[in-house]
Amino acid sequence: MKIASFNVNSIKARLPRILHWFDEAKPDVCVLQEIKCIDENFPAGEFEDRGYNVEVFGQKTYNGVALLSKHPVEDVIRGVPGFEDEQSRYIEAVILPEDTDPVRVGGLYLPNGNPAPGPKYDYKLAWMEAFTAHAENLLALEEATVLCGDYNVIPEPQGVYAADKWRDDALFRLETRQAFRRILNLGYFEALHHLKPEPFYTFWDYQGGAWDQDKGLRIDHLLLSPQAVDRLVGGDADRAVREPNSGSKETKPSDHVPVWVELD
Repeated sequence: MKIASFNVNSIKARLPRILHWFDEAKPDVCVLQEIKCIDENFPAGEFEDRGYNVEVFGQKTYNGVALLSKHPVEDVIRGVPGFEDEQSRYIEAVILPEDTDPVRVGGLYLPNGNPAPGPKYDYKLAWMEAFTAHAENLLALEEATVLCGDYNVIPEPQGVYAADKWRDDALFRLETRQAFRRILNLGYFEALHHLKPEPFYTFWDYQGGAWDQDKGLRIDHLLLSPQAVDRLVGGDADRAVREPNSGSKETKPSDHVPVWVELD
């Protein structure tokens, strides 16, 4: 089972490129972030035609997440349980393949938090605290669980092109990294960090020649419960999707690339 995460930075603006990647990568399950549309405007038909069940938690203009699965889904959750939030940033469901055990998949778009310190950073840390509590509750279920998405967290210095320049940024502040570590310390496994020990990035800004100079960030992560780790057989980040001419010359690529794991 191939489980992917992709911050698309507007489903409407990049749909041809997104569909091109879906047709090539053929994920069994994919969570999307920053769809930037309400539920009714999500192009569900394009994905249903490709055999996907579609669950959306949208928001006008900003944020928004979606979960697409070629297998039946149940127990769909929208929003982090117990956390009052006006923004659409989390979706979760149990995936029910016919030929193997279920997998619970959560897709998140964690707040950016800049400028920090300040109210936006306080919101980021509060969101992470609530998500950590939920992640701990999920471990108690003893299910294969994958919590993936745009975490807006650079976990370690090799996850950014110039760590010294990012010390005070909300993505790399010490408090942010400590909060991310608390999630891992519950018992989650950061899959790509172990599968790809060499430095790699999942995001490049549109400005300043970041792509051409490979000035990137590693902020898209897949965290696996022990039961999911037992089934892990591979994973990667599809860097080629960020190439200017990849998939569609009519639209710019997202500033993120898809990340994915395969479970046996």
